[in-house]
Amino acid sequence: MESAATVSPLQAGGSEQRQKGEGDDRPILLLTNDDGIYAPGIRSLIALLVETGRYNVCVCAPDSEKSAVGHSITAHSKIAVRQVLIAGATAFELSGTPADCVSLSLSGKIFLWSKPSLVLSGINKGSNCGYHIIYSGTVAGAREAFMYGVPSMALSYDWRRGHSHDTDFRIAAEACLPLIDAVVSHLMEGSYPQGFFLNVDVPSNPAQNKGYKVTKQGTSVIKTYWKPVTPDCSPSLSVKDQGIGIQIAQLGLEASAAGAARCENSNTKNVEIESVAGSANDGPSDLQHLLFKREVSEHEYGEEGNDLDFGALQEGYITVTPLGLKSNVHSDIHTSFKSWVSSVAELGITSAL
Repeated sequence: MESAATVSPLQAGGSEQRQKGEGDDRPILLLTNDDGIYAPGIRSLIALLVETGRYNVCVCAPDSEKSAVGHSITAHSKIAVRQVLIAGATAFELSGTPADCVSLSLSGKIFLWSKPSLVLSGINKGSNCGYHIIYSGTVAGAREAFMYGVPSMALSYDWRRGHSHDTDFRIAAEACLPLIDAVVSHLMEGSYPQGFFLNVDVPSNPAQNKGYKVTKQGTSVIKTYWKPVTPDCSPSLSVKDQGIGIQIAQLGLEASAAGAARCENSNTKNVEIESVAGSANDGPSDLQHLLFKREVSEHEYGEEGNDLDFGALQEGYITVTPLGLKSNVHSDIHTSFKSWVSSVAELGITSAL
């Protein structure tokens, strides 16, 4: 594993000329992800892009897994940045989220170039279709770049437990390379369409994919269930190996004093609800402290039309879905709601809507 060391970012990466791209007229590609800088997905993509010799490859990714963080940013604490040695690339790891990685990279604080040609986020371990896009840190990395006016693309592989292998990420990267090359080529020519970023999903059998298919975002979801649990000293679990780009979340990351004591003295009966008694001044002594764990299904549910991302992915296509930033509803819904507001106003309720 490559070493990581705390450095002054502007002094890292071999030379200032390399970070600026001086003497190197190759397009600059900035890579990030949400699985962490050591994950096989991003490493396979880095290796392939470096091998082509066509790109100046720069990397800024989380120092640990940040799956399902969505578009969260670090607002109230410091972010640590460290150089990571990756052959053929200039790379840094951050203690923040994917959106943090992209934002800081584009700030000019760690890379000296003004703007990359394209931002790539991934390759994610697990698909990101339908409503999953809302939770996805991978998609957020691409979205953050788009918010800064930089063309971007999120890349995900439909990893399946018991079927997929780390070597499949290389095949998935190779399957995406023609699209990456085409986008960069047309960006350089000034003929690439504007006003969107791309969400790309590669099917579980990448070597047998049916080709690219432009799709729309569907409504697919993975059903989740909440299970009461007892205080547990073990770390949070992850369902990445189940082919789902969502990390199990737990409520109550720190057990109460009573729960912590039970972890140390485990000769007690397992219970599903923990009661925590406070002092006489803390209020009622029967207040309960509850812990729950999210159970995530391995199966995705939703619209399966082959014009939608999830359906086309299941049919074996590499889905390419243009996405935007706005969450406006359709015009007919807007009109209907405006009519409802007018009817409410007629009842004597004032409104500025």
